[in-house]
Amino acid sequence: MTVTLASLSQQTGLAVLDHLERSVSIPVVDGLQAQGDLIVIPLPVVASSVRPRSGAGWTDVPPEGVELLRGAAGGNPHTLVADPDTCRWTTDVSDSDGMAIGVFETSAVAYLLHPEHGATGCTPGAYVVRRQREREGHRARLVAD
Repeated sequence: MTVTLASLSQQTGLAVLDHLERSVSIPVVDGLQAQGDLIVIPLPVVASSVRPRSGAGWTDVPPEGVELLRGAAGGNPHTLVADPDTCRWTTDVSDSDGMAIGVFETSAVAYLLHPEHGATGCTPGAYVVRRQREREGHRARLVAD
């Protein structure tokens, strides 16, 4: 089944901005993904520094989604969306860099939805959700979206 921005927006009740084409099919990627101030990294890529804690509490992702991060500048939410019983999420993680928001595991395509950026899909697997940093000269700062 092809998932469009319109169908995902309707499923979650989250409106997307008017400049986005709602009939577009959402791309599904099996690697690194960035969406404004958030970055999604396949867990195996950073497993040496990030992992769910032993005994971590996991939450099933409901069809209407789970807000992962609310953008600092615009206040728009980054939302993880999945079909019932296919994806779970935890914020109980160990991260040596202190940038992880959480980890999700999905057995089917899961989607990241943002009102301004649209949506992307993640193939089945385990992923770390982190804040993004950017360099300004010799200093690093969090991306403000």
